Amino acid sequence: QVQLVESGGGLVQGGGSLRLSCAASGRALSSYVMGWFRQAPGKEREFVAAISWGGSSTDYADSVQGRFTISRDNARNTVYLQMNSLKPEDTAVYYCAASNRWVGRAVADYNRWGQGTQVTVSS
Repeated sequence: QVQLVESGGGLVQGGGSLRLSCAASGRALSSYVMGWFRQAPGKEREFVAAISWGGSSTDYADSVQGRFTISRDNARNTVYLQMNSLKPEDTAVYYCAASNRWVGRAVADYNRWGQGTQVTVSS
């Protein structure tokens, strides 16, 4: 079992940047494909980005392509989401998730989740 804890959320102005971190414990991060999801009030949780075991492959939602960057440091058991050019519509709780396989973009494809960190982008 892997435990995930997100951090780095906060309030930022539109056009600004934040870097989210996801710290893993209980098992080596290298064992997992890692993903970031987000959920805004009144909306379903949606896929943001994913990264393969060693970081050679990444996948981004169209809405964040070119603005967000997912990365991982397996030695530190940490996954990051660098968010640039933030927009008010990026406001959501952001969740880190783990999967044993390179899967799709569905929430159900991931089997371990963090508690989430709030990101609020003002206009």
